Amino acid sequence: MTSSSKQPAAIGSSETLDPQNWDELRAQAHRMLDDMIDATANIRRQPVWRPIPDEVRARFRAEIPREGSELGEIYREYSNFIAPYATGNVHPGFMGWVHGGGNVVGALAEMLAAGLNANLGGRDHVPIEVERQITEWTRTMLGFPPGASGVFVTGTSMANLMAVWVARTAALGRDTRQYGVSGEGALLTAYTSKAAHGCISKAMDLAGFGTDALRSMPVDRSHRVDVEAMRAQIKRDREIGLRPFLVVGSAGTVDVGAIDDLAGLSALCREEQLWFHVDGAYGALGMLSPAIAPHLAGLETADSVALDFHKWGQVPYDAGFLLVRDSERHLAAFAAPAVYLRRETRGLAAGSPWPCDLGPDLSRGFRALKTWFTLKAFGTDKLGAMIERTCRLARYLEAKVSAEPRLELLAPAQLNIVCFRYRADDANRINSEIVADIQESGIAAPSTTTLDGRLAIRAAIVNHRTDVGDLDALVAAVLEFGTRRSPGASAGRS
Repeated sequence: MTSSSKQPAAIGSSETLDPQNWDELRAQAHRMLDDMIDATANIRRQPVWRPIPDEVRARFRAEIPREGSELGEIYREYSNFIAPYATGNVHPGFMGWVHGGGNVVGALAEMLAAGLNANLGGRDHVPIEVERQITEWTRTMLGFPPGASGVFVTGTSMANLMAVWVARTAALGRDTRQYGVSGEGALLTAYTSKAAHGCISKAMDLAGFGTDALRSMPVDRSHRVDVEAMRAQIKRDREIGLRPFLVVGSAGTVDVGAIDDLAGLSALCREEQLWFHVDGAYGALGMLSPAIAPHLAGLETADSVALDFHKWGQVPYDAGFLLVRDSERHLAAFAAPAVYLRRETRGLAAGSPWPCDLGPDLSRGFRALKTWFTLKAFGTDKLGAMIERTCRLARYLEAKVSAEPRLELLAPAQLNIVCFRYRADDANRINSEIVADIQESGIAAPSTTTLDGRLAIRAAIVNHRTDVGDLDALVAAVLEFGTRRSPGASAGRS
């Protein structure tokens, strides 16, 4: 027998990653699912957050495993050393930063999505139709015209960057994708509020303009961008030969939740022929609330909007989204033909354009499914009512702070964020320590920010589980730890 006629070595079935015993896996899976649901149902029995012990942290410095372990053993390690030390944003006492609380329906959908293991970069399959349906629903929610395009991304930071790329291509043409930002492109300038999220500046950096090409404009007493100051700056920049091309408005600023005058910014952009983008990370979904929607007037006129379903929409992380009014301009910024991505009119390679034509990712998870489940399970009316309720809770906390002489309100509660502090000498240091004390106690998890040089305790009420009792507990903890940290502080001291 010649070497070419030899039989190949036996392959065997042991190489598969499927279990040898499906019944054992099923039983373990049911335990894991039950535990997940129980943990959420009984979340109030747990501290919001726990400091990570050194010995727990050390466990995650181990070398990569060469041999496998039983699923039950791995799950015990997860239960003992991972789950107890998570961020805590599922807990109703979590008020740090703007994190949604998730929902169990969405978590189940995430499990189903993992089972499908669908790649939503392209091709012709129903998971992409689900994402297209979410695009259509989002377009309707925000008042965009038919034909608008949308795509899921990790979060609004990525969506804002993509919006800058789309605006760049709209201003300079498709050639900029080949030749880069040079010549006339070096003259492009963008405008936003000094209260805008830092990812806007980072987007200008990553898009090749540099952060100096972003003008951070002053805000009024309500922390909304000064539209007239922006108009004057645009005029000055044109006079010295620069080329304004982009305005970024905020629908819910990161510090206090302020909504810029979106209608005023839209009018300015129409006059100056600028791309109007709105960073609506969480605030854009306020359109679902009849009480909040009027404050977002002008959002529907934007050229693009970035938002997170995983914030006020309560979809499990991550579920960011970019919506673009002109789908042709959206495609012009990202579509890139390749022979291995050849499109057909029939078969699995049909269905063009694909989501990979609307963003930088070819490998993409099925983020749309948990969003679809959440919207189907609760409906926009209930989600809107939940959003409005978080704002009412903020007003409750604002009133409670205002009524307490030992506390000082640092900004009006415009949506769902309350910024305040404990009155004390060396107040910045004391309040920083108070926040860390509260986080380590497990009672609540506020964060901090700085307003006009004053460090604030920042309570962002995003979680749909948060209630009056959680806010009362936060205030009581601030007073308790404030007294410990500054026992000589007197009522009314500033």
